[in-house]
Amino acid sequence: MPYLQAVYWDLDGTIANTELEAHLPAFNNSFKDLSLDWHWDKKTYLDLLKINGGRNRISFFAKQKSVDISEDFVIQIHKKKQEHYLNLVNSGVVSLKTGVNRLIKELSFKKVRQFIVTSSSRNQVELLVSKLFNDKNLFEFFITSDDVKSLKPHPMPFLKAIKLSGIKITNSIVFEDSNPGLKSACSANLPTICVKSNLPIIYDKDIPLKCIVDTIGDVKHSTNIIKGPQLYRDYIDYEYLNDFINNYQ
Repeated sequence: MPYLQAVYWDLDGTIANTELEAHLPAFNNSFKDLSLDWHWDKKTYLDLLKINGGRNRISFFAKQKSVDISEDFVIQIHKKKQEHYLNLVNSGVVSLKTGVNRLIKELSFKKVRQFIVTSSSRNQVELLVSKLFNDKNLFEFFITSDDVKSLKPHPMPFLKAIKLSGIKITNSIVFEDSNPGLKSACSANLPTICVKSNLPIIYDKDIPLKCIVDTIGDVKHSTNIIKGPQLYRDYIDYEYLNDFINNYQ
């Protein structure tokens, strides 16, 4: 009988809501700095989130607008965006989602190994984690956009994490919030729980989702199971995750 040994966390939208709070204004500030006549409103950005990775979004948008920009300029825009993002995170605009800190600490107490698998860059991840968590040792390692050639929805980020951790997929769980992340995790055959972000996402029907929740929850905010096994308590805990992987197949 499998038991829970590893949890792979997505970062943006799963551990913390960052897209509208920090990433979007950072993009727009970078465009302004570099005298680009671009401004992404909320609707535009939500559409662009279907493209994973900041540099990929910039390139895709330029092609949409029939603007010919070099790869070097894309890198320059993205570098400027990262500077603004780090400043915004440092200012405290991003906070942990409900129940995340509670569950991460519970899993740590249960000796479950935890990792972050994200399409964000390493410097963004390191800063955000240091701002949100007092204990830097909660996560054993990060897989970031700097570590893989193919980003989500490709399974490569999770496959690399599985290889590095050495833990069987039957003893693992992924927390994700977006279509690219969910496709990546499911393509790697990992048991996956979708935790909805604050973005209005319609999940692709071809993703074999077995569990969707509105929040991880805590004693003050109950978890609503949209799809999947019912709770024993009012929120997601170690016992729920352990039972989930035992009944996943």
